[in-house]
Amino acid sequence: MNHENRTAVLLQKARLLPESPGIYQMFSASGTLLYVGKSKALKNRVSSYFQAGPKNRKTERLVEQIADFTTIVTATEEEALLLENELIKLHKPKYNILLKDDKNYPYLYLPTDKPFPRPELRRHRAEKDRGLYFGPYSSGNAVYEIIRAANTLFSLPRCKRHFPEDIGKGRPCLYYDMGRCMGLCTGNVSEEDYNKKLDDLLLFLRHDHKKLLAALEEEMLALAAEMRFEAAASVRDTIQALKKLGEKQHVLAAPDYSADVYALYADEVLPTVSRLTIRRGKLIDATHFTFSSSQIVSAESFYSLLYDHYRLTDDLPRNVLLSPELFDAEDTLLAELLHRRANHAVKIHSPRRGDGVRLVALARDNAKKESEHRKQKNAREASTLQELADLLGLAEAPHRVEAYDISNHGNDSIYGGMVVAVNGKPKRSLYRSFSLEQDLKDDYAAMVEVLLRRLSHSDEEGWETPDLILLDGGMTHVSVVRKALREHGFPRIPVFGMVKDEHHKTRTLVTDTDEISIAKFNAVFGFIYSLQEEVHRFSLSRMDQNRRKKLLSSALREIAGIGEQKEKALLRHFKSIKKIREASVEELGAVKGISQKDAENVCRHFREEK
Repeated sequence: MNHENRTAVLLQKARLLPESPGIYQMFSASGTLLYVGKSKALKNRVSSYFQAGPKNRKTERLVEQIADFTTIVTATEEEALLLENELIKLHKPKYNILLKDDKNYPYLYLPTDKPFPRPELRRHRAEKDRGLYFGPYSSGNAVYEIIRAANTLFSLPRCKRHFPEDIGKGRPCLYYDMGRCMGLCTGNVSEEDYNKKLDDLLLFLRHDHKKLLAALEEEMLALAAEMRFEAAASVRDTIQALKKLGEKQHVLAAPDYSADVYALYADEVLPTVSRLTIRRGKLIDATHFTFSSSQIVSAESFYSLLYDHYRLTDDLPRNVLLSPELFDAEDTLLAELLHRRANHAVKIHSPRRGDGVRLVALARDNAKKESEHRKQKNAREASTLQELADLLGLAEAPHRVEAYDISNHGNDSIYGGMVVAVNGKPKRSLYRSFSLEQDLKDDYAAMVEVLLRRLSHSDEEGWETPDLILLDGGMTHVSVVRKALREHGFPRIPVFGMVKDEHHKTRTLVTDTDEISIAKFNAVFGFIYSLQEEVHRFSLSRMDQNRRKKLLSSALREIAGIGEQKEKALLRHFKSIKKIREASVEELGAVKGISQKDAENVCRHFREEK
């Protein structure tokens, strides 16, 4: 059936749909899910794909591939939005967009279900969490900068101790001696006093500096009136630091104005959306979301993306400004949902005049610069990979490059590390480590074992066959591995060795007979050097982790009556040897499977160790 006939059949099918809310799924002839969408009137929305009329090029490409569609009718538009969101995240269809860019954007998390909480970085929101989320932010560094500022302003603990459990255990740290920590560990700070600090912290995280300054100034005057001059001076220092911090932030709007501003730079190759986060009139962060050339960035798809973002954060602005391409005047559902979450009205609009137009233009300019920067970077990486292919005599630039190294500590711990670069960039989610048997006769056998185990997974998702394999080793390594791959049905994968000089720096690449100098090719040298260092670091870290676990086990199993099962029970309960060492007989005895005698033996062992 040709394209015109197929489109006519699909249009006829779409016209039979109800005018009800629901989701629709578009499939290719092979059954691949291409796109998931939602609508408050399925008949109208799905029919529009197959009717004559202007469409952007990406939608035209989508329609050309659609062989069939299915729909699910929902009771409400909100249910349709929820279902659409879940299906997009589950299946990741080619033409849908996600608020991800090969990473989870970081949030600042403040737990509220335990005493003495402290701000921390989180990459995702768990349903069981009982706390507040702020963000997402452009990077982990942006989150850590806020945490560092909060720690300094409010003298929060920076140590790894757990409170109240660790109150009174050990002497205070250097930060306390310097007057930069309130000293929870001393036992002199009540939970009530700490909670007052948290009230100030929340004002800070919500960027309500005006209210926070007023509260601090009132506290300073009260302390001075009580002749607690040292405490008043500490609050005064906090006020001065807060004012100095505010001076560094760029003012974009009126002091009471808060908004998230989104604008699309509709590039065919790398469409990009930039978000400016404005709180109390000041720009606090700028985040960029880039999408592939196939993904459809439309008002419909973007509203689903916004819903996914705002259901994860507790930092909701009163205004969401969108560039015209991202705005749907008929969609009121998102504003209603945000209103419910925020307990205040959230206006979603595309400004036509005033400061809003200027803010959207600024966001679009940021999006354009980010897109162009990414394209230049991608071009450099593609050029490097092509140059590498030319040097190695490969038919085409390698898309997926894997590097391998073996680390061992005698015969006790032997580990193989695998790191992966996709399109010239490290893909840490694809890194793997392999624990090896101790009876392998040498590093060559270990490398063969790692490669064969890895390639046995080649048909599985995330384990696609590499276009190039690089070994941390010389000609003999390459010769042994190439022979093994031929014998096991992998003769076509190029294998080369990475050789270091006497200073342990990358010197050259080798085949089983020749050297290939890369010293004069700076970009290729940098790429190979970074891969060799990364795989060495990764395999060594896995070996060290294993050694630490073994040392931990041996430390516990030296104790009379403590075998493998009791060891596991103690570690499961206390999480670390340090916690076990500090535990009392009563605390140890409370662990399931640990008798009173066992608990006494553990305590006695660690007392004698000291």
